[in-house]
Amino acid sequence: MPTIYQVSELAGVSLSSVSRVMNNHEHVSEKTKAKVMAAMAELDYRPNFTARSLASNCSNSIGVLVAEISGPFYSDILSGVESELSNANKHAVIVSGGCDEKKELDAIQFLIDRNCDALILCVDFISDEYLIKLSKGSTKVVIINRYIAEISDNCIFISNLLGSYQATKYLLENGHSNIAYISGPLWKIDAIDRFNGYKKAFTDSGIDFDEALTFEADYTTIGGREGMLSLLKNKKPFTALVCANDEMASAAMRVARENNVRVPQDCSIIGFDNVYFSAYLFPQLSTIENPINKMARMAVLWVLKNRYNQKDIVIQNQFDTELVLRESTQVYVEKT
Repeated sequence: MPTIYQVSELAGVSLSSVSRVMNNHEHVSEKTKAKVMAAMAELDYRPNFTARSLASNCSNSIGVLVAEISGPFYSDILSGVESELSNANKHAVIVSGGCDEKKELDAIQFLIDRNCDALILCVDFISDEYLIKLSKGSTKVVIINRYIAEISDNCIFISNLLGSYQATKYLLENGHSNIAYISGPLWKIDAIDRFNGYKKAFTDSGIDFDEALTFEADYTTIGGREGMLSLLKNKKPFTALVCANDEMASAAMRVARENNVRVPQDCSIIGFDNVYFSAYLFPQLSTIENPINKMARMAVLWVLKNRYNQKDIVIQNQFDTELVLRESTQVYVEKT
């Protein structure tokens, strides 16, 4: 099987010139291109990914690490990354961290060993200190959905605290004071921030929140179901519920119907993330817009600018959350 080295020798040009021809580099003379193409044809050489990588020190592949492959939140990340990479003629190597620190660390090493040009990371367990050190290495690293002050330029993020604050504050300003909350797992940074946003809204309104109206779940529909059942079982009245993501909110809505709790007449419900199905629930779910797909696309643009030196790209590090009001919320009117 002919090699790129044989193409280089037969064409009488350097390996880097062969690489530029194979990668359609704009700074290649027609004469050089003709020599290389003729040598490739004579040798019946078929360019391959590994050869291009070796010759150019550029694999045109970007490692993508997410906690999970399944679920609407992570699928939004992956679809955004894949779409933007495809537009740039780059490729994604996707791995899952499996919600485990060792697996996340192993996955990062795997991607580096695969000679990925850059890494796009959405990780939960790995420490800030590790990510700071990693970002100073030879492989470019951009982090989604997490803010680390020391490497803020490498982070694409939202304020999870502000998003949850917006949801809770809206309910408080519309007559609700007994507002329950189903959180994500409180070892996750985003879950902690969202819970803190819920509590801050009460503090700023001069109202004490009731710890008994909170439930720690796991961001899944099962967790949302368990949370709503627990809150109803407690017999402590609440007129509204904020959930830390839309999956849990959708499950809470179903439990409410099963227990003859009308949404929004008896209980207003707000989710978080504005995933695709939130507008198709019955009633349509009010939620917090989390532009994770746009953030994922921005992470790719960050890579194109910082790894492939593409000019005229403006990087937006922080994105805004927004309250999206639909049918699952209403102003609280005290029953007589």
